[in-house]
Amino acid sequence: MPLFAGLVIFGPDRSAYTITFLCALGLFQVLEPKLPLAAIKGSIISFVVKLVLCYLLIGQTDGIASSYYWVLFLPVISAATTLGLLGTFLTSLVASGAYLSFWLRLRPDQFIPPDQIQELVLRVVIMVLSGFLAHQLAEATRIEARKHQEAAEQLAKANQQLREAEATVRRTERLAALGQLSAGLAHEIRNPLSTIKTSAEMLAQNVPSDNALAHEMAGFISSEVDRTNALVTRFLDFARPLALRLEKTDLVQLIDRAVANIEKHSPPLDVTIYKNYAPDIPPFLFDGQLMERVMYNLLLNAAQASPPKGTVTVKTRQFDETVEIDVIDRGPGIEPKHMESIFNPFFTTKPSGVGLGLAIVSKIVDEHGGKITVESEPGEGSVFRVYLPLQEDSDFARGFQEDGR
Repeated sequence: MPLFAGLVIFGPDRSAYTITFLCALGLFQVLEPKLPLAAIKGSIISFVVKLVLCYLLIGQTDGIASSYYWVLFLPVISAATTLGLLGTFLTSLVASGAYLSFWLRLRPDQFIPPDQIQELVLRVVIMVLSGFLAHQLAEATRIEARKHQEAAEQLAKANQQLREAEATVRRTERLAALGQLSAGLAHEIRNPLSTIKTSAEMLAQNVPSDNALAHEMAGFISSEVDRTNALVTRFLDFARPLALRLEKTDLVQLIDRAVANIEKHSPPLDVTIYKNYAPDIPPFLFDGQLMERVMYNLLLNAAQASPPKGTVTVKTRQFDETVEIDVIDRGPGIEPKHMESIFNPFFTTKPSGVGLGLAIVSKIVDEHGGKITVESEPGEGSVFRVYLPLQEDSDFARGFQEDGR
C-alpha cells in the first residue's frame, strides 16, 4: 500500500484517472487475502482483476510507452506464487501479450523507432523472468515450510512418545513397589485368616444347635474370611511375576470364549456384544490363558459401564507387525482427571471395586511387549485399545522367555 501511495503522490502522471486505478490496485492488493477466493480459481480471478486494472492504467498513460508498464509485474508475480510452473508460464505470456497489444493500437502517425524495439523485448523478457523467479522463490518457501511442518510433527510425535514412555515407567515403578507391598501383606494376612476361619468352624460345631445367633455369626465370619481370602488371592496374582507360555493361538477363538463367559455372567449383564473381526489375522504367539483374562476384564468393565440395553463392540485389525484389539462401550466415559490413574493398582471409581482389574490387564499386556491405551469422552463412552506384537516365530518365543519376561 505505501508503494501505491508514493505513486499517487510522486508518480509521473497524477491525473484523476491514474490516481483512481492506482488506488483500486492498492485496495485490491490489501483486501485480496481477506476475500473468499478458492485456491486455484481464486488465484486466476485475482490475476484477471489485476491484469484488467493494470491494462486500463497503462492504456490511459501513453500505452506501450507508459512509465507504468512495470505494474504488469504485479499480477504475474502474484500468479507465479500460487499457480505452479505451467500457470506461471501462461500468465506471463498473457501479461506480455496484453502489454504488446498496445503496439497494435498505435495511431498511423505513431511508430516505434527500431532502436526502441530491443527495449520492448527486454521489458517482456524481464516480465517473464520475474514470474519464473517468483515461482522458484515461492516453491522454495513452500518446500521449507513443509520441512518445518514435518519437523514440527515429528517433534510433537516424539514428545508424545516420550510422555507415554514416562507414564509407562511411572506406572511400572508403581506396580513394582505396590506389588512387593501386596505380596508381603497378602502372606501376612493369610495366616490369621486361616486361624479365624478354623475358629469360626469350630465355634459353629460346638455351640448348641438352638443358639441361632451364634451359628449365624459363625457363618458371617466364615463367609467374610472367604471373601477376604479371595481378595488376598487377587493381590497375590497382581504381585506374582508372570511366567508367559507363548503358543500360537487363534485370537478370534480366544475373544469368542471371553464373550461367551460375559454372556454367562451372573447376575446377567443387559448388553449386546458386537464382533468386528479382521479376517486376515493369523494365529500368533501369546499366552492364551492370560490374554483371555485381559479380554474378559475389558469386556466386563465395558458391559458394566454400559446403560441397560446398551451395546459393546469388540473389533480387531492388523497393521504392520502389530495386532490391535478394541473394546468399545457407550457408557458415561471416564473423567479427564482420572485418565492417567485408571491403570494404577487400587484405583477405582466403583463403590465395591478393588482397583486391580485394569492394573493386572496392563501388567499382562506389558509382559507381552504390547501396549494398552484408552480414549474416552465424558458422556460418549470409552475405547480401550490393546496392541500386541504379531510374532509367529518360535525362536522369538524362546528369546522372549529367556529375557525373563
